[in-house]
Amino acid sequence: MEPHAHQFGFAAKIVRFFIDSKLTPLIVVAAVLLGVGAVVLLPREEEPQIVVPMIDVFVRAPGMSSKEVEERVTRPMEKLLWEIPGVEYIYSTSSPGMSMAIVRFYVGQNEEEAIVRLNQKMFANFDLIPPGVSQPLIKPRRIDDVPILALTLHSARYDHFTLRRIAAQLDDAIKQVKDVSATTLIGGLRRQVRVQLDAAKLSAYHIDPVRLVAILRDANQQLAAGGFSQENREILIETGGFLKDADDVAAVVVGVRDGKPVYLRDVSLIVDGPEEPSQYVLFGTRAATEEPAVTIAVAKRKGTNAIRVADRVLAKVDSLKGIVVPSDVSITITRHYGRTAEEKSNELLFHMAIAVLGVTLLIALVLGWRESAVVGVAIPVTLALTLATFYFLGYTLNRITLFALIFSIGILVDDPIVDVENIVRHFRLPKNKGRPLLDVTVEAINEVRSPLILATLTVIAAILPMAFVSGLMGPYMRPIPIGSSAAMMFSMFVAFVVTPWAAYRMLRQRAAAGGGPHEDEKEDWTTRLYRRVMGPLIHHPKWQTMFLVSLVLLLLGACSLFLLKAVKVKMLPFDNKSEFQIIIDMDEGTTLEQTARVAREIAAAVRHEPEVTDYQVYVGTAAPYNFNGLVRHYYLRHGPNVADIQVNLVAKHQRHAQSHDIAKRVRPEVQAIAAKYGAGENCRSAARSAGVADVGGGDLRAGLSAANRHRPQGAHHLPEHAGRRRCRLVHGSRSAKTGVPHRPRESGVARRIG
Repeated sequence: MEPHAHQFGFAAKIVRFFIDSKLTPLIVVAAVLLGVGAVVLLPREEEPQIVVPMIDVFVRAPGMSSKEVEERVTRPMEKLLWEIPGVEYIYSTSSPGMSMAIVRFYVGQNEEEAIVRLNQKMFANFDLIPPGVSQPLIKPRRIDDVPILALTLHSARYDHFTLRRIAAQLDDAIKQVKDVSATTLIGGLRRQVRVQLDAAKLSAYHIDPVRLVAILRDANQQLAAGGFSQENREILIETGGFLKDADDVAAVVVGVRDGKPVYLRDVSLIVDGPEEPSQYVLFGTRAATEEPAVTIAVAKRKGTNAIRVADRVLAKVDSLKGIVVPSDVSITITRHYGRTAEEKSNELLFHMAIAVLGVTLLIALVLGWRESAVVGVAIPVTLALTLATFYFLGYTLNRITLFALIFSIGILVDDPIVDVENIVRHFRLPKNKGRPLLDVTVEAINEVRSPLILATLTVIAAILPMAFVSGLMGPYMRPIPIGSSAAMMFSMFVAFVVTPWAAYRMLRQRAAAGGGPHEDEKEDWTTRLYRRVMGPLIHHPKWQTMFLVSLVLLLLGACSLFLLKAVKVKMLPFDNKSEFQIIIDMDEGTTLEQTARVAREIAAAVRHEPEVTDYQVYVGTAAPYNFNGLVRHYYLRHGPNVADIQVNLVAKHQRHAQSHDIAKRVRPEVQAIAAKYGAGENCRSAARSAGVADVGGGDLRAGLSAANRHRPQGAHHLPEHAGRRRCRLVHGSRSAKTGVPHRPRESGVARRIG
């Protein structure tokens, strides 16, 4: 023992301490428990959280043209916003009576600080607001605003008005669920008390309509009027009162005629019922016709588990069936990102388990089942510690973090394999026969100490720089270098602590029984094949030259695939979603009914696809938006000339075609219907360059020429036919690039700065 002891360094002392320590099994158990706890506690989402502070600023300027809004409101506001530290881009849209600016900060900027800085800048310059212009309305936008759950209430018995009232009660109950951030009601008709004035009666009673509106406004308020003391009690006095129903509205006194009061019912018709239709929402399936519908979109709070929030909401909804929701009203889940996140995370965890099992079986075939058991202990401990690291760093369990773990398995498995193989080799060496196996194990680990450390640091040095990538893809892909580097560090820790401990206990019995000297064993066929191939490459210069030339030719051939476009280059593959969306923009001036007709005709053509389960038609309003819609501000779409069709597909394991292929398949038929209404040539994907200005509706030539005058440097010149009636097919798996927001109803100027 003594002749070898002087060779042991610090790493060998660590190995010697843990190889026979009672702490080592506790470390293994604690690491596995930490990993299991991280899997349970980590929020599960489809995509990683990306902090890109994005704030909308709205300013109203009634009566101003788009040119006046641009000169008096938008440009001065842009200058102020550009003074805020951390601003990367400003996208502005000037339209008649309205200015909108989208302020996008650099990726990774603190969201709360960005909001505070913008608010302070706006509040400090209220004195610069021109006369007749409103104060700015500031609305932050974040990834958690995207609804994770959409519930569509539909019935063939009830109309839009009744469904809206049922959905409103259900919406109030959903808001009480833990970790629900916001809910949105889409569709239906609100209750409205409508006053239809009679011009002849107004003239007969000499009542001015403008004054009548002011009287109604004053009648619908309640004010505190002080108080007085009486009998040792303080009595508060309130004047007025809010109008509660149509009878209260009808009883409002609007004038006096011949000493008698003139009531509102004397000069008008009071109607208590649904509002005038400004939007339609319809639900349809492959077999049935469309039914009136109302959709409730539910968003979660930041940092919460999408699966648990969705499950709580669905449990709450189930408890209200038959109480709030009648039995003849159906509730269909038209979006469930919690379920899709769970399916993807479970699928990736399953594949990770298959990878671990596959590596273990491969080692069992090559080295033996005892050796594979050692590796089977080392890999789960390393992965468990990496999962715990993700939890403590605030990451979520998504396809990127799980990909980082699967990617790491092929790298981190090297350390335990090298340890086990060298330990087995040392056990079989004749010179170690009769020596204490503990000393032999420590000596074997010490022999590969430097290569293990060097290999670990080399891999980390190659992967870690990816964590410093800037832009939108930086935080998106950051879990890969962070997770892989952490896995490599834990793998090195396990190689010096857990692997020697497990190998010493699992291999010593066979070694003590005598496995035979290494020199007496015959070479297997793999070793003989390796010698036959490598011998000429090492000893003959001709073969060496041919091998190097072949490698160079293969490298050039692989690179040429990109130049010849034989291989498509994408940052991320298309995701196999369970939905896609069709966006329809008609000409300005198109009626709501005509837009609904076009949307229903397109929906009828799409619904016969074998993968379609159901669809929703949103006319005059926007469908529940996804991440792409958040960045492109599709939630601002409204008006009689816009429509969305949300198409839901069967689960991906029940179909052979991916959602992207299905979307491409239905495109020609959608284009044919759009062409019938003069929009066929503009039916295209909505993924556009961020540097292209977008103008739609109204006086197109004037708006486009103005946009071309103010387009940013390097942006494309807009053709005169752009912005006409158009129909776009949007597939949710497309990589979302921040661009000029789509504002179909506005005629004016869209600009991008930055």
